[in-house]
Amino acid sequence: MRKLPILLAALVVSAGTAFAADPARVADTDKGKALVDPQGMTLYTFDKDAPGQSNCYDKCAANWPPLMAPAGAKASGDWSVVPRTDGGAQWAYKGKPVYGWVKDTKPGETSGDGVGGAWHVAKP
Repeated sequence: MRKLPILLAALVVSAGTAFAADPARVADTDKGKALVDPQGMTLYTFDKDAPGQSNCYDKCAANWPPLMAPAGAKASGDWSVVPRTDGGAQWAYKGKPVYGWVKDTKPGETSGDGVGGAWHVAKP
């Protein structure tokens, strides 16, 4: 019977750290070190975003999918959570919301860098 409280305590600790991990990691790309999502896909920032606010919705968000934060996600280190006007929340790095790019088809691609003069590889 004494093992049950220890097991429950371990589950609580592991569940509590689930949101503490960074939502992205650093990887090598042809543009140098970049932030990538959990699948290794390059993340981007958008010049038209205000600090802590996304301005990419509708067709923009279809082409540049926001890196969505799960319910209950908390800011940690350089990462923050930005509420979206279309519901949900998005991860931001150093206050800049981050996005994927639908035309990148494999990890490490950076084909979105420079699109429209407003999209840039998210750098650590």
